[in-house]
Amino acid sequence: MNTAPGRHPYLDHPSTIPFAHRGGASDGLENTAAAFRRAADAGYRYFETDVHATADGRLVAFHDATLDRVTDAGGPIAALPWSEVSRARVAGTEPLPLFEELLEEFPAARWNVDIKAEPALRPLVDLVRRTGAWDRVCVGSFSESRVARAHRLAGPRLATSYGVRGVLGLRLRSYGVPAAVRAGAVCVQVPRSRSGIRVVDRAFVRTAHARGLQVHVWTVNEAEEMAALLDLGVDGIMTDHIETLRTVLDERGAWA
Repeated sequence: MNTAPGRHPYLDHPSTIPFAHRGGASDGLENTAAAFRRAADAGYRYFETDVHATADGRLVAFHDATLDRVTDAGGPIAALPWSEVSRARVAGTEPLPLFEELLEEFPAARWNVDIKAEPALRPLVDLVRRTGAWDRVCVGSFSESRVARAHRLAGPRLATSYGVRGVLGLRLRSYGVPAAVRAGAVCVQVPRSRSGIRVVDRAFVRTAHARGLQVHVWTVNEAEEMAALLDLGVDGIMTDHIETLRTVLDERGAWA
């Protein structure tokens, strides 16, 4: 595990960080307050979520651009006002939470937030600034430029991860190929493999740690894969199966 001095306070955790991915999505209630409560009851304090902005600028914790897949409503969030989005129910029962509500309900939690669309960027930065949640939020996105803009808006107080371009640059460096990577990130968050190509191996972890970056891997739901990643020295694992990850870490004496 990377314990470089001077790291961002968001990363202050005594062992491998367990992330409840969308609150622990295996029960079908992803990104709901109910899911995050269940994860908190299981001992988790690092949560992964996603944000979209409604047509009137409210920041909703939700993965998809549209309501259709997991709720009893439909349509693109960006085209709907919060008054309409708030009536949707995940699995027919659970309301969609505003991210601000989650920050308030879980004051001890730390949040890994994927900015899913450009309209959510500034509202998220403004919310973190207004609530002083600098040590509680890490911002990520597939879009490197989006994360870079968040970092420019907020400065070094805001923890950020790499987007796809930064991950590619780090992967090339792990092969010994010179590549530019953005300064200012505190972690890299990646899948174990992508399109059949291995992303996380010992060389990748070593290269990230040499730059003072933690390595967080998503979305890992099998105990054997969790164990293999821990053997590689990764610093965090995101999972839908929160009980499985806790068991694996417990068996290694790594659950804090």
